[in-house]
Amino acid sequence: MRWIVAFGLCIGLLSMTAGDRGLPALLRAHQQAQAIAREIAALKAENAALRARAEALRHDARTIELVARETLGMARPGELLVRRAASR
Repeated sequence: MRWIVAFGLCIGLLSMTAGDRGLPALLRAHQQAQAIAREIAALKAENAALRARAEALRHDARTIELVARETLGMARPGELLVRRAASR
């Protein structure tokens, strides 16, 4: 009787530590879930920053002016626009 219980216990332990549903697979799945959670958090932070930037571009005159100056090379009337050569 002891041999049967010991054999069953060994089979149970072996099935827990090997195969697609064993402990190593569970640990890998947990690590993947943590990595995905970190990626989601980073994407949410980036999304919030982009929303804030979009809101500023819609309503903040200073942000609109800064973008117009930087990307479009615009200047106010009477200002002199000086461009420097791109460094190589």
